[in-house]
Amino acid sequence: MRRTAYLTLVVLLAAVAGCTSQTGPEPAEGSEAPYKRGSGVLRVLAGSELADLGPILAQAETATGVRVQLTEIGTLDGIERVVSGAASADQDATWFSSNRYLELHPNATGKIDVSTKVANSPVVLGLRTSVARELGWDAHRPTWSEIATAAGEGKFTYGMTNPAASNSGYSALVSVAAALAGTGRALGTAEINALTPRLRPFFAGQSLTAGSSGWLADAYVKRQGGDAPVDGLINYESVLVSLNHGGKLAEPLTIVHPADGVVTADYPLTLLSGASEQARTNYAAIADFLRRPSTQRRIMETTYRRPAVPGVPLADSLGPLEGGLVELPFPSRYDAATALVTGFGDALRRPARTIYLLDVSGSMRGARLDGLRSALLGLSGADTSISGELTRFNGREQVILIPFSTKPSAPRRFDVPETNREPALDRIRGDVRQLAAEGDTAVYDALVNGLDLARQLDAAEPGRITSVVLLTDGERTVGRSFTDFQSYHAKLPARAKAVPVFALLFGEGNVGEMTEIAALTGGRTFDARTGALAAVFKEIRGYQ
Repeated sequence: MRRTAYLTLVVLLAAVAGCTSQTGPEPAEGSEAPYKRGSGVLRVLAGSELADLGPILAQAETATGVRVQLTEIGTLDGIERVVSGAASADQDATWFSSNRYLELHPNATGKIDVSTKVANSPVVLGLRTSVARELGWDAHRPTWSEIATAAGEGKFTYGMTNPAASNSGYSALVSVAAALAGTGRALGTAEINALTPRLRPFFAGQSLTAGSSGWLADAYVKRQGGDAPVDGLINYESVLVSLNHGGKLAEPLTIVHPADGVVTADYPLTLLSGASEQARTNYAAIADFLRRPSTQRRIMETTYRRPAVPGVPLADSLGPLEGGLVELPFPSRYDAATALVTGFGDALRRPARTIYLLDVSGSMRGARLDGLRSALLGLSGADTSISGELTRFNGREQVILIPFSTKPSAPRRFDVPETNREPALDRIRGDVRQLAAEGDTAVYDALVNGLDLARQLDAAEPGRITSVVLLTDGERTVGRSFTDFQSYHAKLPARAKAVPVFALLFGEGNVGEMTEIAALTGGRTFDARTGALAAVFKEIRGYQ
């Protein structure tokens, strides 16, 4: 909790029953007091994973008179809006999966007020039942060290979100680092750097990445039964249990709760400092509703998140666990928390290979080309914001630019080293500044070139996670058609088919075809028709 003036805090704590400071017992469902009331709208900046609470929030509006208006935002961008003060201009509260990283930021002081923990979900490992049985983890809870060793020895593969984009991936990174350190205390920057050699085997097993926990789960489902299946997922327990209940898995997941501990998301609904009195009243009403045992039970039954209040029995699918769940220590300093993310990208993860197919046809002249240059320069280090620093091109990454217009240009390849990255980044910046717009739009010739190049490079160096980014502001005017591309893609070998294409919806581009390309290749679309192109390029980084 961030403190404002003492009297204001006392009044607010008295108004918000069930906030993080409360330790007393909750009333039984049958004896619940009347709901607190408010009126109007509570504007909340929220993570995308909270969309599944829609039915609960509809019930909240009926009970309290307050409509919760969620504005979806990525965690890093959300933190940036809060610490800059921009969030308070049009929002009353935030609702991320965790406030730990936000609260460490040196500029967060005075930006957030009281918070209310709404639910709990630890980040754990889900493995195909046959794989878990083979490893003996269906009967034995392994430690993170055992999990890391098995992953490094190639005994299983897994998907995990990018720690620079998603809390579930960051929580997994914190968990394995804290567990391997074995100190029982929050890690410092020096300890994190020393852990790098011991962490590398763990991430050798990662074969699927994503920028959000939900998209990761969907991608896992799509990869079942193919020639390049993934054995498991590191994700929120709630997501894994939901997959088991969703009827889409060819083989259920055995959920593995590491014996030495986890990092848990607690979904704190957090009032922003300076919120109006009406917003405070509305916040108190919604917080009260969400903490009621009856609501906690509905949240658990519909989203598989654990209750945040005592006295609500766990569903069979969530426990009990022998030995319980140990909470591992989170970094206590902002520099250490950030060092974990940058160290992951530069030294730990399987290195990325990113192929950018860049439309530089005549219609891109002017502001559109300026926006494209700015976005790529930002990824090359020009963007010094929180999200910019954590989504820049990483050490060991292979960046390939293929500008195209009437025909694709020759690929321009840049290998960014693990250390002393500036010379390579300077070359990227120099190349980007020389981009010029003219000619027609050979979208599918460029896409075929990009995927052919991905296949060749992957054959020569198969240890990378490869993806293709397609930016075009118009319809194809020359070269192969979409139908031609479909025929080409159908004949690709399995590994090449698994290369995702992330297509940007931009300008007058064909939305239908871009959506089909993403679906066909296991990628996704990103809407760049409104807002800054740089923000979309940073969002894509979570999936590469």
